[in-house]
Parts: sequence; C-alpha cells; structure tokens
Amino acid sequence: MNKAETKHLLEEVAAGRISPDEAVLRLKFEPFRDLGFAKPDRHRGLRQGVAEVIYGASKTPEQIRDIAAALREDGQSTVLITRMAKDAVPVVEAALPLVYHDLARVGIVGDLPAPDGVGTIVVATGGTSDIPVAEEAALTAEALGNKVTRLYDVGVAGLHRLLHNAEHIMTARAIIAIAGMEGALASVIGGLADCPVIAVPTSVGYGAAFGGLAALLSMLNSCASGVSVVNIDNGFGAGYLASMINHLEGK
Repeated sequence: MNKAETKHLLEEVAAGRISPDEAVLRLKFEPFRDLGFAKPDRHRGLRQGVAEVIYGASKTPEQIRDIAAALREDGQSTVLITRMAKDAVPVVEAALPLVYHDLARVGIVGDLPAPDGVGTIVVATGGTSDIPVAEEAALTAEALGNKVTRLYDVGVAGLHRLLHNAEHIMTARAIIAIAGMEGALASVIGGLADCPVIAVPTSVGYGAAFGGLAALLSMLNSCASGVSVVNIDNGFGAGYLASMINHLEGK
C-alpha cells in the first residue's frame, strides 16, 4: 500500500464508509512477505513513495516471476524489472501481463501509470550506442509516473544537434545526460539548463575510456553547476532520481 492508497483508506474511515476495524485489518499485513529466497517489501511505497523494483540480474526466471507475482498480489499495479535476461521472459509472461523491452533489458508487469509528475524529464544521449542505458532510464521514469522526452544522438561531436532541441532542454523539470567516451555532454547541458542534470557515464568507448571510468571522472569534474553523477551504466538510478525531482511540488 502506497501513500496515496493509505490516505484514501483513512479518508474512507473519516467518511464512515468503512469501519476502523476494517481499516486496521487492511493495515495489519506484515511489512514484508517471506518467500524464502526473497522478502518483497510491502511497505516501501508507503515509506518512500515508490514501490519495490526488482533487479533481475542473477535471479532465476522463477524467482523473478514469484517476486513480481507477490508484489502484484499485495496491490502493486505496476512492477518494474531491471536487468532482466531475455530467457526469463517466457516464464514471467506465462503467469503475468509482462511487456519486455529488449534493448533496455527492462520488463514491466502491468500498465504504465498516467504521468503525475510536475513537468517533463528529458533523457539525452551523446550517441546511439548509449541508447540501451537511456532506455533503462526513460522506462524507469515512465513506470514511476513521468512524462519523458527522448533526445538521442545529440552529442558534442555535432553540437548543433543538441542546440536544435534547446527548447526541450530549457523547459525540462530534470534532465538525464547519458554519454560514454569523454562524457562531455553533461557539462554542455548543465550550461544550458536551469534544472538539475543527472549525468550517467556509460561503458561506451575505446581502450582509454576504461569501461566508462574516463566519462565518470569527466562528469564528476564538470565545471557546470547543478550536475550530479550516478554510477556507470546506471540508467535505473538516474530515472529514479529524476522521478523524485519531478514529483517535488513547485519549481
């Protein structure tokens, strides 16, 4: 049960439509369910405003299915699964309404919620090779109730491509800047935007890119104010943080 559902329950009690005893019964569930191999967190939505997300890597298809099913049974209408291997898809979709996004390795059980964030989150990439990470970020943000604008392949090697989209940059509520190589995109966007910029270094690049370490260090040393950095290839973390920013009241 998330914050909105809890508030609605209390309003039902206040209006006399359900009894206090019935409300207590609904709230009486343990804060987690013990599946033996996992303990899905029933109260995460209430504590944090966002229900539990399943990290699919290193989990068996059956484990992913059972965790997602438990979350659904406990009232979670949308279940996000990140880093989900393709071989888990048949097992999960046989039991649950799954949509799988191959490029991002993201599975979504249930329907995407209607956007309820304050504004728009922009997801921008330096190159086409960064799109898998960008799609993980974009789908995460959409699954958490945000409107997302995608700007792909707008890196500094052809800066006019980014400037052509200046209106999107300057009107965004939060921007996720995703780049490999030298990671310069985040600094450029940080110099144009009046909103928080979340930089995501990717492991794209030749040998001296060191699997994204060069981009990470460049982004950490950005001279543009308002740029923060998540870990290499962490599209999920960027999408989640952008959603938190977009759900804060006021600008």
